[in-house]
Amino acid sequence: MTPDPWSRLRMATRARIGLGRCGDGLPTTALLDFQLAHARARDAVHTPFDPALVEAGLAGRPTIRVRSRAADRATYLQRPDLGRLLAAEDEGTLTAGPYDVAFVIADGLSATAVHAHAANTLNAVLERLPGWSVAPIVIVSQGRVAIGDPIGQRLGAAMVAVLIGERPGLTSADSLGVYLSWAPRPGLVDAERNCLSNIRPPDGLDYAAAAHKVAWLMSEARRLKLTGVGLKDDATPLLAGGA
Repeated sequence: MTPDPWSRLRMATRARIGLGRCGDGLPTTALLDFQLAHARARDAVHTPFDPALVEAGLAGRPTIRVRSRAADRATYLQRPDLGRLLAAEDEGTLTAGPYDVAFVIADGLSATAVHAHAANTLNAVLERLPGWSVAPIVIVSQGRVAIGDPIGQRLGAAMVAVLIGERPGLTSADSLGVYLSWAPRPGLVDAERNCLSNIRPPDGLDYAAAAHKVAWLMSEARRLKLTGVGLKDDATPLLAGGA
């Protein structure tokens, strides 16, 4: 038997390296693995979003359900601009605070990620924000990151944090991201946000580590009154096993 020189390297990464070949194609095992990963990524994009599933994990915290202006999944995928806008009929459901922060949970491009990780991540963040005034949690169907801007503005929040399913990849169909924006309002650009991505234990960030970083960034954003390129992640790493 000939030793496989790639075997040790494959143990260090989930990337597809050293797959080998059979003739001019991939070996059957590698091909089937690729097709399974591709199917999981497609399923993550098209799985229907279930707000009730998210609400069940939020320990009874008050929530508000809204939708974007993308009427269905096909429209959402073809018209990203509509996913950034709050449906006109839902605008009146948001009452202004003032609040220190508004949390928005949106399906994004992976309802699978939101179902699996959003409630646990948000619960862990809220535990680290004693004394903060928090708006009712807004749960958005067919939402993009920027939909947090009009929602945060209507709620009178100083800051908005959007928890959203990220674009699936062939090794991560269930990755959750958190986007922070100070002084939310329509027209903000990505350079004015901070993003923490790849929340998906056990293969990505666990909930405690993610919450530690998010809470630190939120505290610094409130101190500096900004987010984006002017706010650097200098948080002390959470020690293994930290709560």
